[in-house]
Amino acid sequence: MDRREQRERRQRLQRRRAGTLAVAAVLVVVVVVVVSMSSGGSKVSSSSSTTTTAHAGTGGAKAAVVTSGPVALEAGVEPWLLPAPVSRPSVVANGSGFTVLGGLATSQASVATVYSVNAAGGLVTQTGTLPAAVHDAAATALGRSTYVLGGGSPDTVATVQSVPTPAVPLVAAAPLTSPGTVAGKLPAPRSDLATTTIGSTAYVVGGYDGTTYEPQVLATTDGTHYSTVANLTVPVRYPAVVARDGLLYVFGGQTASTGSATTATDDIQVVDPAAHTAKVVAHLPQPLYGAAAFVLNGSLYVAGGQVPGGVTLTTVDAFVPSTRKVLNAGLLPQAEAFGGYTTVGTGKSAVGYIAGGEVAAQSGPDQAGVASGTLQTVLSLRPSTWGGAAGSPGAGAPYVGTLLIADRGNDRIIALDTSRNQTWVYPSPTMPAPPGGFYFPDDSFFIHGGTGIISNQEDNHTIVEIGYPSGKLLFQYGHPLKSGSAPGYLNQPDDAFLLKDGTITVADASNNRILFISPAGQPTGQIGNGAAAHNPPTSIDYPNGDTPLANGDLLVSEINGSWIDEYTMAGKLVWQVHMASVNYPSDPQQLGSDLYLMTDYNPPGEGKVLTFTRSGSTPWVYDVAAGDPMLKKPSLAERLPNGLVMVNDDYRNRIVVIDPATDNIVWQYGITDQSGTTPGMLSIPDGFDNLLADGTTPTHPQTG
Repeated sequence: MDRREQRERRQRLQRRRAGTLAVAAVLVVVVVVVVSMSSGGSKVSSSSSTTTTAHAGTGGAKAAVVTSGPVALEAGVEPWLLPAPVSRPSVVANGSGFTVLGGLATSQASVATVYSVNAAGGLVTQTGTLPAAVHDAAATALGRSTYVLGGGSPDTVATVQSVPTPAVPLVAAAPLTSPGTVAGKLPAPRSDLATTTIGSTAYVVGGYDGTTYEPQVLATTDGTHYSTVANLTVPVRYPAVVARDGLLYVFGGQTASTGSATTATDDIQVVDPAAHTAKVVAHLPQPLYGAAAFVLNGSLYVAGGQVPGGVTLTTVDAFVPSTRKVLNAGLLPQAEAFGGYTTVGTGKSAVGYIAGGEVAAQSGPDQAGVASGTLQTVLSLRPSTWGGAAGSPGAGAPYVGTLLIADRGNDRIIALDTSRNQTWVYPSPTMPAPPGGFYFPDDSFFIHGGTGIISNQEDNHTIVEIGYPSGKLLFQYGHPLKSGSAPGYLNQPDDAFLLKDGTITVADASNNRILFISPAGQPTGQIGNGAAAHNPPTSIDYPNGDTPLANGDLLVSEINGSWIDEYTMAGKLVWQVHMASVNYPSDPQQLGSDLYLMTDYNPPGEGKVLTFTRSGSTPWVYDVAAGDPMLKKPSLAERLPNGLVMVNDDYRNRIVVIDPATDNIVWQYGITDQSGTTPGMLSIPDGFDNLLADGTTPTHPQTG
């Protein structure tokens, strides 16, 4: 944190997934967890076996993963945004991109805009307008035209609107406002419907005519002529619908109610258009509506949705038709319902997209993303190369073992399992804080093979070691709330590490030194003479990082001047680089022989994550300027064994995981821009660590 924040905080105080992740080939045997089953038969086929290979990310080792059946999904927040927040749009695939038509603005007014999206690059261009603004419609592309079927405008309509299928934008272009045309009508007014296609035929499923929930499943080949091919067993509106192997799969949906309360179903219905049949074949874990459905690499998935009278969901489930089992397939990094959804591509290259949407409310450990309101984000979903098999414990989690979070705004440390359950909180009624209190916990790391934790209390000017999970105080250095530079004192300690020989190394930031402390609690040496100046090897200027390296040296970051240095423990400078593109370097980590990772804390604006070399080049930079993908004052980034990058995004109150291959936020713990202490919430998280079941710490194996 910067010095202004340090002073303000001090003034306020004065006023008052189990298992070891291999880096070689790993054979994963699917453990099938039966969530729900029901009787009945249908024309179904099983998913084929899948083989995936984890990407190297920012330089990580590849790991082959072989699974049978559906895998967990990697669901990510794209680093680009829609032009404006929108919910209940119609979305249809368009070659290498997709088209977004109509929807509801944040004002709850229907819109008529038509946007074409280049999914690969995130380029969004307005390519026209609809004749009439509409929401809760459905869209399908037939021939050279894209049709918008029915919807609310605001009353339910039967109108079929048409626009020429727009080209996917390759370069930025001026918006087009040329209107489409009215092409015809549905057999009856219908809103809250869904469409999917089999070959050249589009099918209309579910919906509402203003009074009645429509059971008729309609088919069309031209967007203007319709026939009924079946009737749903359970008429619904807002279902999630997708087609595979000649069948239509209908997930959940809102159901008719005799009272004023909204009701929904957990039914999974299968429609066979050729046989003119429909039947309930299985059940979701809970009733929902407004979800999204996809076929990705041959497997069926349903994501998000709304619980009647309750929360908006982050859940992702896989459905296996051959066994009628529903398997946990991970979580969305943003709760979402009523977004437009489609799948771009086929087979192994297929990617699902959810554009816009809305959030009513969130609670519980699975909550993530923006707390409520209309969304501007785009989510992408693809089979995960790292999340394991659907149905396995902690499916879709980016880490295995235990995740430790230094939740400094709440003056606590918490531990999570791969299912996001809080397994440990310190301090607690049974584990009291050390003398002088537990205040402002910054970076916290596992020590002694996972039987202890070292934590520096930045504004408390102390370092503590506590037993894990006992919470017993093992060691304390410094004087609580009293800064100084004499033996026994610290001034804004940062990044305290325990080395293999028992030495503690810490960036004693406001004392402008890296301090070494013996197991007996005695200073044994330092790098820097205390002067606030970059003059290696004599002095260093406001250091905040001192990462131990595999060769026994230390990687030091100096905030003032944006310098990164490697020093031997004897204080000899090995190399240095001035990072001119970085305003506030924080906690560099070594990834390869000449590849490093760090954050740019960058007050007072947003922050970024980047890799760099000793020459100062930056091969990868994650720097998003607005919206939910933006970071705000991130202070630590570490590469996980699977190549993903975990970041504590301090001032957006969340821990996020970024896939550097896509620049997507693929996992989040904490609600964006809201602080709290309940499960699923954080306040200014300022550090994290990962402990495997064998007691190793994969992100810093060279420490004690």
